[in-house]
Amino acid sequence: MKDVIALTPKMPDSWAVVAGLYAGGPDVEAAGVNGGAVVQLRAADGRPLVSVEAPLLVHVPGEAERLLGDGVGAPTVPYWWTEVRASTALPEAAPLAGSVAGRLRMLLGGAVWPPEAASLDVVPVPAATGADAGEVTATTAEAGLAVDVLTDSTAVVLADRPVVPLNAWMSEILRTVGAAGLALQIVTPSHVRLSLPLRTALAGAPNRWVVQDSGNHYYDGLSGAELRWENGTFTPARTEAGETPVAKAFSDADAAPATDRQLIVSFRVLHEHVTDDLVLGSALRTAWTALTGTGPAGWGTAEPVNLPWSTEQLTALARERSPEPTHLLAVGRPDRPALATLRVSRTEGGVAEDVTLTLGYGRDETPPLATVEPLARTLADEHGLVSLLVSLRRGRRDLTVPPRFEAPPIPVSFTLGSADVRRTGLDHALRPPLDISPVRLGPVRLGPVRLGPVRLGPAVHYPLGDGTDAQAWTVLQRLSAHLKAARADD
Repeated sequence: MKDVIALTPKMPDSWAVVAGLYAGGPDVEAAGVNGGAVVQLRAADGRPLVSVEAPLLVHVPGEAERLLGDGVGAPTVPYWWTEVRASTALPEAAPLAGSVAGRLRMLLGGAVWPPEAASLDVVPVPAATGADAGEVTATTAEAGLAVDVLTDSTAVVLADRPVVPLNAWMSEILRTVGAAGLALQIVTPSHVRLSLPLRTALAGAPNRWVVQDSGNHYYDGLSGAELRWENGTFTPARTEAGETPVAKAFSDADAAPATDRQLIVSFRVLHEHVTDDLVLGSALRTAWTALTGTGPAGWGTAEPVNLPWSTEQLTALARERSPEPTHLLAVGRPDRPALATLRVSRTEGGVAEDVTLTLGYGRDETPPLATVEPLARTLADEHGLVSLLVSLRRGRRDLTVPPRFEAPPIPVSFTLGSADVRRTGLDHALRPPLDISPVRLGPVRLGPVRLGPVRLGPAVHYPLGDGTDAQAWTVLQRLSAHLKAARADD
């Protein structure tokens, strides 16, 4: 797909959308798809040309720059984000998308990305004949998928933008192809990066990020494996010895940032006492504030993250979706790169929040490792901490994912919550057969104040290093085996 995005200070009302739709002249027809959430422009013979997504009101500063690059010229928040997506199957589709977005800008003000795509031209669309029309219609309209290539096993999306996000459209494709038992393969040029939420959602078979390098070769953007198109899907190439080569572009060490780092804070909290006044997201806000000095700026279910931070609103959404799990995103201020995923789920023990908060640091910035132990203490004492793993890695400050090798994170510390310490045994938890010095946190109080303090005993915090020695993984594995051994004996 070829994307053009209109960023306007005014909402694209029905008249503005109609004006945009006339960019294709009288031979282009409009139809609502996805329950009316998307307006699709089609040629007279039914071929899909352009999809206009429902406008999204963005309240969070910095999202346009994070996903589209500096200098995009976005209006001051709040502004409206309208994605216009062109099919790559027809040459008229891309200029038609640019004309739709250009007309929205003319009527409403604001900016268009990419700026060179915007126009006010009427784009004539010739009718297709015979097999051409039938083939295009069969792979898009009948399948119900807005993808570029659809085979028996794979849905392929072509993308070329600075950062491919986990937007509402991509989330819907992931859901649809997963339900259909298909693989999703996103094909990009080598200069494109993924957003961290999309990288997380795309990880694991059968989905794949396919990168086309300058030599017209293909490789996996997350593993580096050379790929080839075979039997309707991209599969790993094999040498005569049966091995899969790693693309040279993927392992190019000179292209990787030498000084940027990412701090990854992953934890679970459990609310055992579920009441009507339970508010979710407070543990994430506590961690964010401890590590950055301020709370999250915004939250949402997809990118761009569009809603101002509100624990009350995200709690209401999770309550509405219960008992199904709820997946949410959060972002920080533009000057402090931070992204979090939050999964809320019902468990036998109550309501669990699983959080992964990632923060980016540049050459002259120091990750706040000294803050980790006090944070662990607060999460254990006030939020029902189950476990906390903190790690550090070399990675881009802006938290985007390039199609190059990135070393895995190295553990900094692990914290075991009070409930598991009780099951393990405090003496056992404090005496691992390792050269580390566990820290007792607590005693811990858990439960509504009106019920009185409920003493569950302390949590235990295990410092593992400063994030520079990969041997910390071995220490963590041995620690985990030690803790599990005690529970296995029960």
